[in-house]
Amino acid sequence: MRDLTRDFRVRNGPKVRRVTAVDHMTWSVTRGEAVGYIGANGAGKSTTIKMLAGILVPTGGEVLTCGLRPVQDRRRLARRIGVVFGQRSQLWWDLPVRESFGILAAIHSLPRDEERARTAELVGMLDMGSYLATPVRQLSLGQRMRAEVAAALLHRPELLILDEPTIGLDVLSKQRLREFLIRERREHGTTLLLTTHDMGDVERLCDRILVVDHGTLAYDGTLDGLSRTVGAERVLVVDLAEPCPDLTVPGARHLASEGDGLRQHLAFDPGTTTAARVLASVAEHAEVLDLTIAEPDIEDVVRRIYERGAGSPGN
Repeated sequence: MRDLTRDFRVRNGPKVRRVTAVDHMTWSVTRGEAVGYIGANGAGKSTTIKMLAGILVPTGGEVLTCGLRPVQDRRRLARRIGVVFGQRSQLWWDLPVRESFGILAAIHSLPRDEERARTAELVGMLDMGSYLATPVRQLSLGQRMRAEVAAALLHRPELLILDEPTIGLDVLSKQRLREFLIRERREHGTTLLLTTHDMGDVERLCDRILVVDHGTLAYDGTLDGLSRTVGAERVLVVDLAEPCPDLTVPGARHLASEGDGLRQHLAFDPGTTTAARVLASVAEHAEVLDLTIAEPDIEDVVRRIYERGAGSPGN
């Protein structure tokens, strides 16, 4: 895309004002890349995705998706991309999952043999065999999201666009979906564009990160580069077997203690150390019963980019 812009007219009583959701955005994605497109609510992520998919018409600038014009070439583009919106379904609510797949295969004109083979592959990789005959409305959120991703990949698209695919999922469902996407990309070379509020998704799935704020590109680079740029920290929370003084360990700083030191919060920079190293250092001082890791907050990441004057792409 080049200088991509999208304005909306917002009416407030008799007055109409123009709101710019995407403001002269310029970036591109290479075939086979996995790119995280992140930003706070209202930053312009979903608007950009809808223009890439041909759902919205740009106000200005140019955009090509898989070498096609998204609006003018929408039918041709539909055969080359898959899109998953976390809050919307492309499955038929009252039909069993298997029948939704059959309808989508017919829409994409898949030969019967190819449909069967691809469905079997996706069902096996996403562990969907137990609920293929279940109506979509009866699925859990984790089951439905796996079915949504399978539906988007049924026709083997070159590009898979995922808009908040893990929102609301439990830890196990997130892990299953992430492992599948890694495998799908490795085996089929699928290009991945992911919008998310979950830094865990970005860390595990993406090679490159685009940070958008108020419709403009604030950062284009790697996760390590982003961590160095803004000092985005993760937090290790450990539950200890016995009360312990505030822990001081290499590579981390103590944030807080609870319950006479039974639970302690330690911040660390993922660009310089790992959770495993911090945990090993903690274990030298106390017995650890349980742990959790809090990812950096995306809104905080964006705020730090601008506070540190890193607003130009590539910093």
